[in-house]
Amino acid sequence: MFSGRIFRSRWVALLWAAGIVWTAIDVAGANKAAPPASNATAAADAADALGQPVRNQDLAILANALN
Repeated sequence: MFSGRIFRSRWVALLWAAGIVWTAIDVAGANKAAPPASNATAAADAADALGQPVRNQDLAILANALN
C-alpha cells in the first residue's frame, strides 16, 4: 500500500506533508483580497444583467418570490 511506504522514511513523509501544505495554500490562496467592510456599498453599486442599477424595491420583489 502506498501510504505505508510514505511513512517508512521521515524524509519522504516530510516531502509528502510539504506537498499537502503547498497544495492547500495554492487552493485556498494566501494572498486573497479581503472581503468588503460591508455589503451596503456592494449593494449600492449593484447592477443587473442589462447594466441597470438594482433598486431595493426590486430586491424586495425577488425576496418575496423566493419565499
